[in-house]
Amino acid sequence: MADAKVIPFGEEPRSKRRAKRTGTSRTNRAPAPLAPVPAQRDEEQRPAALPAGQAGQAGPGDSGGERAGQGGGWDRRIAHGLSFLRRRVTGEYDVDDFGYDQELTDQVMMSLLRPFKEKYFRVEVKGIENIPEKGAALIVANHSGTLPIDGLMLQVAVHDHHPAGRNVRMLAADLVFMLPVVNELSRKLGHTLACAEDAQRLLERGEVVGVMPEGFKGIGKPFSERYKLQRFGRGGFVQTALRAGAPIVPCSIVGAEEIYPMIGNSRTVARLLGIPYFPLTPSFPWLGPLGLVPLPTKWTIQFGEPISTDDYPPEAADDPMLMFNLTDQVRETIQHTLYKLLVQRRSVFF
Repeated sequence: MADAKVIPFGEEPRSKRRAKRTGTSRTNRAPAPLAPVPAQRDEEQRPAALPAGQAGQAGPGDSGGERAGQGGGWDRRIAHGLSFLRRRVTGEYDVDDFGYDQELTDQVMMSLLRPFKEKYFRVEVKGIENIPEKGAALIVANHSGTLPIDGLMLQVAVHDHHPAGRNVRMLAADLVFMLPVVNELSRKLGHTLACAEDAQRLLERGEVVGVMPEGFKGIGKPFSERYKLQRFGRGGFVQTALRAGAPIVPCSIVGAEEIYPMIGNSRTVARLLGIPYFPLTPSFPWLGPLGLVPLPTKWTIQFGEPISTDDYPPEAADDPMLMFNLTDQVRETIQHTLYKLLVQRRSVFF
């Protein structure tokens, strides 16, 4: 299998440059209408009835061709899938300097994660308009759930609900990139190491970056301390946002705490395996692989109003008191929103 072509950092994929030169792609041009069409047409308007013998014909306004016997729609899907596989086999796809594969993420990874967001956890997204439509932004969220499923659901929520369809570049712990299969998938999804250098490069590029400052302290806390935010480190994320002039968007996630209720922690096993904690839940490890199935809780992800940082002078990033105050402001905003969402929640599962 051929290797993928790596895009120099900051350079756009060839497909995007080609689209800019031509103005529109061949596949997106609509066929010439057979009859004059009004300048403005309601997309939801459909003829009340079709003449006999024309029930299977598609008119100029039909979008998917599914009215033409459904065969045309399946033909296009199969052709699209074969074209996608050919590009993967021949290496004719683009990745950036961090290993992010946008085509694989949009067409495969998001399609696999979307059913969990929509059907299993039934994630309700609020305040998505607080994420800017363009330019850099740093999303700061609480972390919980024993396994980092909340980071994946956050990424899918922004991708599917944001008007501009923005992708979140999550910052992950070094343990993620030490696992054989998880390492490759995380890179493809756009995740990168949780360090100030990588975060600042992404923000300066104009990306939306996601960080969960609680780290293992948040994701591995006992169930008795659910929805109580742990320490936000030394405020390094604030310093990075100040240097990049990127707004900080607080994010509160309710529902992840209950998917794996952590009632115990086997520190001996954790030391033997070289991991921060070894969770004991009502189902794991007692039920074996079945214990890894998360509980189908009802989730809510709410994005708060952005905290602007571009009004501060460049030297503000080196002011420890300012970093402490901003870190505390972000943390208190997330904690207050968590309490408010918990009061509004009817039950854990509905």
